[in-house]
Amino acid sequence: MNKIKILFRMLTLVKPLAGFMILAVTLGTLGFLTAQFIPILGGYAVLAGLGEETKLGFNTIVILLLIFAILRSIFRFSEQRTNHYIAFTLLAIIRDRVFKALRRLCPAKLEGRDKGDLISVITSDVELLEVFYAHTISPICIAIVTETIMCLFIGSFHPLLGIIAFCSFFTVGVVLPVIISKCSKTLGDDLRAQSGALSAHMLESIRGIDETLQYNGGEKRLKEISDKTKALSENQGVLNRLTGTNVALTNTFIWISDLVMLVVCFYLYNSGRIGFDGFLISMIALMSSFGPVTALSALGTTLQSTIACGARVLAIIDEMPETEDIMSKEDIVFKDAKAEHVSFGYGDDEVLKDLSLYVDKDEILGIVGPSGCGKSTLLKLFMRFWKTDKGSINIAGRNIEDINTDNLRDMESYMTQETQIFKDTIANNIRIGKLDATDEEVVEAAQKASIHEFIMTLPQGYNTDVGELGSTLSGGEKQRIGLARAFLHNAPFILLDEPTSSLDSLNEAVILKALKESSKDRTVLLVSHRSSTMCIADKTFSMESGRLS
Repeated sequence: MNKIKILFRMLTLVKPLAGFMILAVTLGTLGFLTAQFIPILGGYAVLAGLGEETKLGFNTIVILLLIFAILRSIFRFSEQRTNHYIAFTLLAIIRDRVFKALRRLCPAKLEGRDKGDLISVITSDVELLEVFYAHTISPICIAIVTETIMCLFIGSFHPLLGIIAFCSFFTVGVVLPVIISKCSKTLGDDLRAQSGALSAHMLESIRGIDETLQYNGGEKRLKEISDKTKALSENQGVLNRLTGTNVALTNTFIWISDLVMLVVCFYLYNSGRIGFDGFLISMIALMSSFGPVTALSALGTTLQSTIACGARVLAIIDEMPETEDIMSKEDIVFKDAKAEHVSFGYGDDEVLKDLSLYVDKDEILGIVGPSGCGKSTLLKLFMRFWKTDKGSINIAGRNIEDINTDNLRDMESYMTQETQIFKDTIANNIRIGKLDATDEEVVEAAQKASIHEFIMTLPQGYNTDVGELGSTLSGGEKQRIGLARAFLHNAPFILLDEPTSSLDSLNEAVILKALKESSKDRTVLLVSHRSSTMCIADKTFSMESGRLS
């Protein structure tokens, strides 16, 4: 998507708040006009004091000066408040759309993505769009309206003066920003990409700090962070120098414009084409009117970063998910599950090859096989995280491509190899399986997962905070919390991916016993690389290289 299209897409988001945007432009225009006419009225006061004939009396001019001074503050405050209301409302809308997009993309399209870079997009990139919505759109509109009025006002004394004013405003507000923008090239894109890469690297470094310390990798890691920071700083320095150059060029050209206006006004006055009022007021009007276009002059550098942020945010919003949510189908009740001649691969790497599997109701079916043979992939296909390349997955005789997504999720409980633990209490981490679960239901699920006794040994019991990523828990304890979630979800079809991989033999036996007892009136598809885990299965298949035997 080119920059023009990105800007257009960002502008379309303002549509729901178009009324507020018109109000902001109106207030901003009035604010600048009152500010610009204060020195102009001062000029008329000087003319009145010198005895020159003016359309306004001296007392009227003084009263207007006081009124304009007060209105300037009111209009400016109201315009800023309106612009920021628009900006922060739009940021909330954009964040909502980004999180909805991430939900659609998850998990298939987010596997392998740098989490630090994603965090950078949904935090700093979205936040930087505030500059566009609060300090770019309305200032452009305000500058066009305000400077058009000022060109007409100055041109009323002589057309040539209006043309000079127009050329001056156009150069400062359009030509210089375009030149600086071309000089910056892809600098804005590079800065946002580098910022995202640095965020990802920092997050990875924090999470892996134990291993870094253990293997004396701190110096290497620190050098990598320093190199990335240095590269980012160098590009930021280039952008800052361009900004400084832009400011210098803007101020220089404003000075040149004032000088040209002075020379032309002097010539026209001496030739009798304008009076002294035209000479004085035209000069004052031009000198006091560069405010709106000066605000635009900085866009040559700031807009680059803004467009880069917009591109990264829109890329997430526009990215097509691997599987779209299905709605408006008739809900079904779980009876059995079947995979028929399923083939699937990640890119050119074929993982499953013409695989067929039938899981009868109320049975525990086990699949054992080495890591990487496709066991986890099969469960993800049953969850419809991915689509099959060939063949079909059926629940109760219906292809899952024709089952409402919410209905499918209600029928299935899925426990992954690595249980995600949130920075919250143990109770709330278990309650993820059923958000409206009572305390009694949470305790019952924990008892089935054989973690209740451990929880009760903690000082705050179920209200114990587990820390970031469950840092206070062992791998086995995390896994049992994941199992408790699956039990709490109370779905008729349970998919378990290596449910005992982090447990010792004793705890494995306890969990398997709990699974066996809790699986009455439930269907379980259990996969593991451990043969011992299969002791509770009614049927067991071996998987190797994407095939069952």
